Amino acid sequence: MARKTKTPSDRPTLVDVAREAGVSAITVSRTIRSPGIVSDKARRKVEEAIRRLGYTPDPAASALASRSTSTIGLLVPSLTNNVFSDVLRGVYEGVQGTRYFVQIGNYRYSALEEEGLIRNFLSQRPAGLIVSSMDQTPTGRRLLETAPCPVVQIMEITEGAVDMCVGFDQLAAVRAGAQHLQDCGYRRPGFLSARMDPRAQRRLAAFREFAEGAGMLDDRRIITTPQPSSVGMGGHLLEQLLSQAPDTDAVMCNNDDLAVGALMEAQRRHIAVPGQLGICSYNDIEMARHMVPALTAVATPRREIGSRAIAMLLAEIDNPGSVTERRVDLGFEMMIRESTSRR
Repeated sequence: MARKTKTPSDRPTLVDVAREAGVSAITVSRTIRSPGIVSDKARRKVEEAIRRLGYTPDPAASALASRSTSTIGLLVPSLTNNVFSDVLRGVYEGVQGTRYFVQIGNYRYSALEEEGLIRNFLSQRPAGLIVSSMDQTPTGRRLLETAPCPVVQIMEITEGAVDMCVGFDQLAAVRAGAQHLQDCGYRRPGFLSARMDPRAQRRLAAFREFAEGAGMLDDRRIITTPQPSSVGMGGHLLEQLLSQAPDTDAVMCNNDDLAVGALMEAQRRHIAVPGQLGICSYNDIEMARHMVPALTAVATPRREIGSRAIAMLLAEIDNPGSVTERRVDLGFEMMIRESTSRR
């Protein structure tokens, strides 16, 4: 997975863009600074060349002279999701006492917004980037691959990381939860998921694969929505599941919000948990542990991911090439509680 060490000279320059677009360097400069004074034809040529080359203009001359700032960019898909709150805590604890500070970008589960933030961050010459996704647009990925600073992608582990990555095997985590439900004797499990971003889709695919292999797959029991996740949504999805497949005896939820909502809806319907319905959650935020009954969950190491990511980044900033373990799997843990029981 070793990535070629990049230097400022490896980055495409304004002259490279001009050559690619077949225009003068001054036209490129004007397109970037004052696009209104450039003809539409020339502007389109320049913009296309910028996209192809992954060029990021740098308006900060002082940062250019010093090669980087003391900023560490952190890109997350949500500032309200407790999962990423734990990641932020780990990052901030790791950066405390250093000369670096963290600047957060929220791309709201949009790959295009993420691409724009990557470009914006790189134009500010950050010391490093932490990115909570493996699912960039082709341009966004190219920007990361040519970034003149260390990059750590978090939450998952993959051979396809652009530089370094730290996380856990999302697919194995889902399979472990589904296996637990089967081991407890549940034979008609469902799956609830919201928002359906690429990571949620991979989790669903892992559940499908397991359920099919175990002879328990029933498409009526897979309930998803593109709407954001919430406790209320969890209750709504369980209601929909039981209307389609009332004999469902267990449910795996894509996150804790949905699991809490499903538990509350089951209790509203006087469905005994875990006697009539087993519930397995995912992530294991604090709320899940304090429900009655407490929720069984696949516990994910969010805070540790943040801590390890910032440690890797700082080490690479101070001594390029010093991080030898560039793909770090922190694993996960099954927390078996009262919401599932051996039948």
